[in-house]
Amino acid sequence: MVFADEPPGNLDSRSSAEVLGFLSRSVREFGRTIVMVTHDPTAAAYADRVIFLADGTVVEDLAAPTADAVIDTMKRLDIQGAAR
Repeated sequence: MVFADEPPGNLDSRSSAEVLGFLSRSVREFGRTIVMVTHDPTAAAYADRVIFLADGTVVEDLAAPTADAVIDTMKRLDIQGAAR
């Protein structure tokens, strides 16, 4: 199991895509579990599942998320960092 806190962080878009692609391949090819914390809808879209938390409580759960679905959910839940 790999825990990743904002893995694309301050990387440029190309490097971010490489890191996220590597993590995604690690799941598919090696059966690894990745737990990633991010506020980046594009990064979240690499996941198989996105769980939204508010004050330590699960408030939403998206399977097979897209960046647009993550943004829409963030807006609906009024999560800071949502594209406005």
